Amino acid sequence: MQVRTRPTVTSPVRDYASTMTDYDERSLLRELEPEAGRLYDRHAAVAQEWFPHDYIPYRLGRDFDKEPWSPDQPRLTGVAQTAFEIGLLTEDNLPSYHRLIHGMFGNGDGAWINWVGRWTAEEGRHAIVMRDYLTVTRNIDPVALERGRMTQLQKGYEHDAPDTLRGLAYVTFQELATRIAHRNTGRYSEDPVADRIMIRIAADENLHMVFYRDILAAALVLEPSAAVRAIVDEVLAFQMPGAGIPGFVRKAAQIAKAGIYDIRVHRDEVLLPILRHWRIFELTNLDAAAEAARARLAEHLARLDEAARRFEERMATSTVPRISTSGG
Repeated sequence: MQVRTRPTVTSPVRDYASTMTDYDERSLLRELEPEAGRLYDRHAAVAQEWFPHDYIPYRLGRDFDKEPWSPDQPRLTGVAQTAFEIGLLTEDNLPSYHRLIHGMFGNGDGAWINWVGRWTAEEGRHAIVMRDYLTVTRNIDPVALERGRMTQLQKGYEHDAPDTLRGLAYVTFQELATRIAHRNTGRYSEDPVADRIMIRIAADENLHMVFYRDILAAALVLEPSAAVRAIVDEVLAFQMPGAGIPGFVRKAAQIAKAGIYDIRVHRDEVLLPILRHWRIFELTNLDAAAEAARARLAEHLARLDEAARRFEERMATSTVPRISTSGG
């Protein structure tokens, strides 16, 4: 791995966030850099190069000036369209996510900066392949897609740059949540082309999750109490990055009813596997605040379980088609 360096840049947002922590973020980033370098090299060794154009059935393409889009053309309908729209508009906001990721890791150097660039470059392919698929297959109105992109990017993703530990917790959960949502969207579409695309994207998201999960595991060794508090804070406040999309609450409800991403998926397939990997409930020698946070986490997981059970009872009599089995 070729390590890049650059002058230190002071960020007012990061400096403000740093005053809210009880650990030295710059020192933590510096201590974690060897592990970040190892995980970067591991990622680069297993990540597969792929090209969006290889996944698009261009033979289906037609000129829009000769044959304008009309609502009777899409094969995808209803929830499948909605899930693809939410997925694409979420991926479109990459400039905002890059800014936030750089805000979290920009005070590091070398491996951290290499990762920010690599992550951004890999994520950029996701919106490309999804939009090309939807446009060529005419599965969503291309005018609506472009207007949605313009709205989303102009609005951006406004979120204060979190401190390092909480930021790592967020991106770990978010990458796994996105992987599962994308994978289930492809399966729900019942279109082999869409499914293949979403399998490919989900594989990227999984590798990104593994990087963040494992670097936070290393941070748990260095700052166990602070890391546990950050993890619990993020679990309790977690929101998907697409939450700012117009109509998101209504569309997310439709996606949940279809089983693509609901409370049960969030608890059992996102939160629990990662928390178990970190052995959150087995850690010892935590301070009182971290112990209290861990108790809140257990209560929150129990509430989610009950909420998921009630939702499943309601859906038992629903006529909404649901994905056969969740997961990815």
